[in-house]
Amino acid sequence: MHIVTAKEMYEADRYAIEKIGIDGRMLMENAGREAASKIQSRITEETAVLVLVGAGNNGGDGFVIARTMANNGYRVTLLQLVPDHKIKGDAAFHKQLFVKSGGDICYWQGVDSFKALLKDFGVVIDAMLGIGVSGPLRSPFDEAVEAVNEMEILTIAVDIPSGVPADEGVAEFDGIQADRTIVIEQPKVSAYLQHTAPYYGELEIVRIGIPHQAFRSSIQLWGEKEAGKSLPDRDRFSHKGSHGKGLVIGGAREMPGSISLTTRAALKAGSGLITTATVQEVIPVLSSTCLEATYLLLQEKQGRIDDQQIDVSAFDALAIGMGMGREPHTSNFTKNLLLKADIPVLIDADGLHHAKENISLLKNRKKPTVLTPHPGEMAMLTGYSVKEILQKPFSVSREFAVEHQVYLVLKGSNTIVADPEGNQWVNTSGNAGLAKGGTGDVLSGILLAMIMQKQTIQEALSNGCFIHGKSADDAVRDSHSQQDLLASDVIDGLASVFRTFS
Repeated sequence: MHIVTAKEMYEADRYAIEKIGIDGRMLMENAGREAASKIQSRITEETAVLVLVGAGNNGGDGFVIARTMANNGYRVTLLQLVPDHKIKGDAAFHKQLFVKSGGDICYWQGVDSFKALLKDFGVVIDAMLGIGVSGPLRSPFDEAVEAVNEMEILTIAVDIPSGVPADEGVAEFDGIQADRTIVIEQPKVSAYLQHTAPYYGELEIVRIGIPHQAFRSSIQLWGEKEAGKSLPDRDRFSHKGSHGKGLVIGGAREMPGSISLTTRAALKAGSGLITTATVQEVIPVLSSTCLEATYLLLQEKQGRIDDQQIDVSAFDALAIGMGMGREPHTSNFTKNLLLKADIPVLIDADGLHHAKENISLLKNRKKPTVLTPHPGEMAMLTGYSVKEILQKPFSVSREFAVEHQVYLVLKGSNTIVADPEGNQWVNTSGNAGLAKGGTGDVLSGILLAMIMQKQTIQEALSNGCFIHGKSADDAVRDSHSQQDLLASDVIDGLASVFRTFS
């Protein structure tokens, strides 16, 4: 499924109407009927429903919803917030159908009257404003939005909560704080931004007949269906070499835990063999927690990996940076590795700081390079502020991946995978329990294992992100809370995740 900007959604509508020949009134009818069906599944016929409509297609959907629900025996009242002359085109057609079917239209009489009216209803259907909104809301929409948000009332938005921008990069806005949003056809970019997603509440997506080829978005969702189709099967006659020999590099005297988590996760996620290259003080910690790994002792300086040459030609892929430190000698070690390693390289944590210092090397590597920053690390890599990155993560991650010809995994509540061509995939799994130290180290281990399986790099990264998040989801559902979930619990939960795909 695609994630679309406002422009891409308008283009898809135009394609369906002009190229395919689907009547716009039919699309509006489909949208309203599908939305009404979802609403009806969540309330009883005795629930008093208030439908708020404005001008444009969103208001037209509202007229269809009100007519459909009234015909099905629900107690529906429709409030129109704009003058009659502003209802035009397909929306005007469906308004007339609503009226001719016996529907009554109430009109905006001021905010005080509206607040009094709201007290009589159990559900508000927000069909006031759609994806074309820009800038501050004007009266009466600003007053209506504020009044609805103040009420303890179930609020269901149609396609997008009124006032919420469809696209990224908008910091200041006033919008309906919906409990649920029924998204029409394809979700909009703002449904996956940290500062706008909470306005949507729970998402439900309905299809209304726009053909798949109408969408030209470079952003797609990646969930259980996509993972199920692309995760490779384990061949009955395979051996440990068939599933990759990986190298994990990192760790320091004061930070043995992160590299331990990465090592364990890489093995649990399906790697055939894992070798961990680290300093002497870390190896006893590692060997006590992970008996299945082998170890490569590295020279050290003050408890950190020293600058040296190592041969990585025997490995299929490597991950570097976890708990490694940011001293000049560790950075030089990473630089030399990037210059010489003729295998896929995943860079995380302290390794990202090393990559920043040697950023020009990334574009010239022949084999794939994967960077896995969280927003703070992304700010360090790009010069943007964390706030800017959270407001426009798609633009920032795409720009960086294309400029430096890398795969980028921008971690967050909706992790984004970007490839060197500018395509992006948004992970649908995970919860707030992952907002804890060590979970990123676990993700790096899972991604390393995935990279070495028989799938594309993009599939490996998207599947790794999904598996990581699903393990956290299953743990919180079955045995943990978001508060007590630990990174090691995510590793332990991988077995049940893989069983769902076997």
